[in-house]
Amino acid sequence: MTAQETHDNVEKALEEIRPFLVSDGGNIKLLSIEDAIVKVQLEGACMGCSVNQMTLKNGVEATIKKYAPQIQEVINVA
Repeated sequence: MTAQETHDNVEKALEEIRPFLVSDGGNIKLLSIEDAIVKVQLEGACMGCSVNQMTLKNGVEATIKKYAPQIQEVINVA
């Protein structure tokens, strides 16, 4: 998979997740993809949410890996 295909697939995954985050007053933005690590930024209510790490690992990371299995980890950059 090319870098562009990986980027497009990660964006598709984020589009699937975004409505759930927006409904809770938050959002997510893709910052970069480097060496199979996706860096995102949780925004709005997601920034101060006490379960944002669980959301990141169980929701965001799992969905991204479904679209782009080569991704190893998703990191929130504050």
